[in-house]
Amino acid sequence: MSLRNERVRKTLMKEIADIIQKELKDSRIHGVVSITDIEISHDNSFAKVYYSVFASDNDKELTIKAITDNTPKIRFEVGKRVRLRLTPELRFIPDDSLERGSNVTELINKISRGEI
Repeated sequence: MSLRNERVRKTLMKEIADIIQKELKDSRIHGVVSITDIEISHDNSFAKVYYSVFASDNDKELTIKAITDNTPKIRFEVGKRVRLRLTPELRFIPDDSLERGSNVTELINKISRGEI
């Protein structure tokens, strides 16, 4: 990945997280939404946005639906904030790796305390 693409990727991560946290006024968004990674095409026309949601299962489903429904608005806001020749098409992909890691850590802690 080129240095420019890496800078674009990091900027997109920061801006998308900020948009979801501060600009998206959707009552279905609950818990904490964290952008875990972005894969961007070499020409910056397409981006896969991986994100985690820390909330109850029901709230998590509502949040995922809200993010999917608001993808065009998020892309529009990205276009206003990030100066690119072409605003990438965004595809949001839920990422549960942080949650799985947290569960593994909790299991290790229980084992070390002798609870298991």
